[in-house]
Amino acid sequence: MRLFLTSLLLAAAPLFGFAEDPPKRPAVTVDVFAGEVATVNSYIFSNGQSMIVMDVQRATSEAKKLADVLQAKEIPLTHILLSHGHPDHYIGMDWLHKTFPDAKIVVASQAIKDDIIGFSSWMESVGWLDAEPTLKPKSSANPQGFDYEANIAVLESDTLTLPGGGELDLTVHDKPAEAAHLTTVYVRDSNSLFTGDFGYNQVHLWMGQGVTKPHIQNWRQALLALQRDYAERDPVVYPGHGEPTDVGLFAEMIRYIDDFTRVVASATVREQAMDEMTRLYPNYAEADFLLRNSVDFHVPENQASAM
Repeated sequence: MRLFLTSLLLAAAPLFGFAEDPPKRPAVTVDVFAGEVATVNSYIFSNGQSMIVMDVQRATSEAKKLADVLQAKEIPLTHILLSHGHPDHYIGMDWLHKTFPDAKIVVASQAIKDDIIGFSSWMESVGWLDAEPTLKPKSSANPQGFDYEANIAVLESDTLTLPGGGELDLTVHDKPAEAAHLTTVYVRDSNSLFTGDFGYNQVHLWMGQGVTKPHIQNWRQALLALQRDYAERDPVVYPGHGEPTDVGLFAEMIRYIDDFTRVVASATVREQAMDEMTRLYPNYAEADFLLRNSVDFHVPENQASAM
């Protein structure tokens, strides 16, 4: 009898203005693709019906592996989101663009697009793109080059929606820090914060060419703001480099910045700064690349004679 009444009510619902609860959409989930080159991370957002990938590796060889992971999911890739204008996060976009021609390459601001174009033009001028010739900018002299202007679109909203449901909330940070302009992403479904290169977990920070002392202080202030703004939400924190962690990352990075600032200010030779930073952070990755370039930029060769 109860089953009969239930069926009767469901059948009569449209007549009396009743409606069944709408089906719940799938939550947005994330998969991490951890690159082997410079420990850079790509993040794959999915609702089971579509995907967005954030940042696409430093080398085409890594992008090919990322593309294989994306293809294995057998759902459409709709967007390739680039968080900022550093090549370790966008070199792979040519391969992904060819593999997924329907996916839009997007950035959160015109300034980030300009950063990417400017950095790529500079890399070509000094020969740094010889190993990645498909990323050389398209020009009259190189008509087969990558068309940055046409292929990268600027989003008109601070929200990026996955077809089928679910949103990424985007925030652009315009004070020059690790990069000139940088996007962070918050996913409410999973209470997850994607810091781009504001975040390095157990990896030496890039404070090399282009990251001046004022930029380092801006970075420190940005970390303090993230620490304050996300303290109550306590999200999972997904950094640009290194493994996922929690909001305690921000305090750890502030300590690192303070140590680095002190060490390079007092070092008379570069090896002195290298030795001190590796002593303080013995388990941090990328000492030979990220730390080496950072020390070389902030400790002039002639600092000893100048003191």
